[in-house]
Amino acid sequence: MTFYELVWQGEGFSDAADLEEATAAFLELKPKELSWPEVCSDPTNGPTIRRYRSFDAFLDNEDAIETIVVTAAMLEAAEAGQSAEEPPN
Repeated sequence: MTFYELVWQGEGFSDAADLEEATAAFLELKPKELSWPEVCSDPTNGPTIRRYRSFDAFLDNEDAIETIVVTAAMLEAAEAGQSAEEPPN
């Protein structure tokens, strides 16, 4: 089963079981005063997802099979999807 490690500002901060869960996790880190394009254009933030063959492969320090640079469009889509799921007040 594929395993995703989430990286923000060069440090792993969480993990996920699928790409949707991975992009949604970044929503918690967004500085409120910045837009997603501003966040993603700043190289110090560097939202990245590393995909591993499995959790065991991650634990065994195998190389990631893919490194996904998270884009503003991916994060905006995750944010829109999350807003659509929230019940109206």
